Amino acid sequence: MKNIWNNKYVLIGLGLVIGAAIGWWMKPPNNHSTESSETQAVDTSAHQVWTCSMHPQIRQNEPGDCPICGMDLIPVESAENEELDPMAVSMSPVAMQLAQVQTAVVGTGSAEKSIRLYGKVQTDERLLYTQSSHIPGRIEKLNVNFTGDFVTEGQEIAYIYSPDLVTAQEELFEARKIKEIQPALFHAAKEKLKNWKLTDEQIDRILSSGNTIDQFPILANVSGYVTQKMVNLGDYVVKGDPIYEISDLSKVWVLFDVYESDLTWVKNGARLTFTIESIPGKTFNGRISYIDPVIDTKTRVTKARVETVNRNFQLKPEMFVSGTLEAKASNSQNAITVPKSAVMWTGKRSLVYVMQTSMQGVNFQMREVTLGAELGKSYIIESGLEPGEEIAVNGTFSIDAAAQLAGKPSMMSPEGGAAMTGHNHGGSANVTESGKPTIEKSTISAEAKRSLQPLFQAYFNMKEALADDAIEKAKSAGKGMTDALGKVDMGLFQGDAHRIWMGYASELQNNLHRISGLNDIEAFRKGFIALSGTMIGIAESFDPMSSTIYVQRCPMANSNDGADWLSLDEEIRNPYFGASMLTCGEVTKILE
Repeated sequence: MKNIWNNKYVLIGLGLVIGAAIGWWMKPPNNHSTESSETQAVDTSAHQVWTCSMHPQIRQNEPGDCPICGMDLIPVESAENEELDPMAVSMSPVAMQLAQVQTAVVGTGSAEKSIRLYGKVQTDERLLYTQSSHIPGRIEKLNVNFTGDFVTEGQEIAYIYSPDLVTAQEELFEARKIKEIQPALFHAAKEKLKNWKLTDEQIDRILSSGNTIDQFPILANVSGYVTQKMVNLGDYVVKGDPIYEISDLSKVWVLFDVYESDLTWVKNGARLTFTIESIPGKTFNGRISYIDPVIDTKTRVTKARVETVNRNFQLKPEMFVSGTLEAKASNSQNAITVPKSAVMWTGKRSLVYVMQTSMQGVNFQMREVTLGAELGKSYIIESGLEPGEEIAVNGTFSIDAAAQLAGKPSMMSPEGGAAMTGHNHGGSANVTESGKPTIEKSTISAEAKRSLQPLFQAYFNMKEALADDAIEKAKSAGKGMTDALGKVDMGLFQGDAHRIWMGYASELQNNLHRISGLNDIEAFRKGFIALSGTMIGIAESFDPMSSTIYVQRCPMANSNDGADWLSLDEEIRNPYFGASMLTCGEVTKILE
């Protein structure tokens, strides 16, 4: 029995030794124990960093909410994502997606711009004539009784009874009797009739008949359309009085409106194409022959003239014309161009954000650039960027906001430092009745106010265009607002005025960007609601115009929620309904 137990223990011991050997043989190299793995997991969690996708400057050792915007914090994917450049703003892929950041590689190409021009057909002033009476007397008969009638050269257009002409004919008959004795007197009598524009043939008929003519015909001097009738039957006229205005429409002018911002592109001799709504399916071509050297003080446009032959008289004065001019910038075959959405303006400076990618992640660094000509939806870059660099073309304001909050160089603070936003209403800033920030008017310089006037003038042009149901003119005015906004000198605004203006400028640029590509007038009017709200706030805060501004409101606009707009006139011209309800609205506030 004892031997059995001894054998049993020997077998158990042998089994343990064999099991240990097999376990050692199957053990993978460098394998950590469960206890080591648990310790490592604890250590990794202890070094995890949590951040905000919209505010990457936030860093915490535990999850939670962002203290700035309240969004849930997300874990930093790797410690390698920490930015290396202290002046750059790092963004994770998730943050870029949430901020709708889009980038593009800078390239070169030919800088071309398609300019839309609008105008009217007008009479060629050189072919406009006044048909006058060469004979004093009373209008006895009018062969042309209405405007628009066509007359040909030499046509009898009126008859005049003239006592003076009757007397002159009698003198001619008496002079003929003594023609052989005093030929000079006879010649003088004939010349007197010729001074009244009688022809030799008419004088010969008078002499052959031997009778005076009581009613004498007036012959048309030129061929053309009667555009104005200046006398009526029975009127008395003296020599030289106008009877008709006649226009030769065989050639006409097409006068296009050209905005100041487009003058650098519109040159004498430039070719363009144009269409007329009342002549569908036909395209006309022409060259600019003259550009008016004077700009209209109210509309801020000048006129470009195209002369064209009016075949079959199909072009009629006052017809609306829409033209397209394809222009190229001088010396721009290898120009660097970037989208407008990539550029931020501060008045004196133009900025872009350049993307840099490395093993440590993605970051954006602010870069100052020099803008060249504007190309519709893009700009020529004169300096500051090189081909092949990648820049942010969308979401630039989100990147700049992150830079401001992180105290890094930004649009408002080029040297970096304390964060601030355009809606900081501290200090002397107050809030208007509309909820917009305002400041003490005495702190705003006259130069700052004047810098805003082109912006407001373009806005009023847009309002008038919408009231006239003219979507193309409204779009042109929007372009004018964008140009005027880019030219506002930020250096003229100091202290609270600077911070508040920066907020409005950002808001206004976003509003203009939303409506820039709209072709439907109703969609454009919806965008005009937000745009007007921003402009009302600017008007209340900065008092830019020397004249009175009226805040007007239509209770039926915006799906019966009501909408406001600004006007220089007290008369209501509703931009939200146009001709359908042009006078719907009322003045709700007067800004003196």
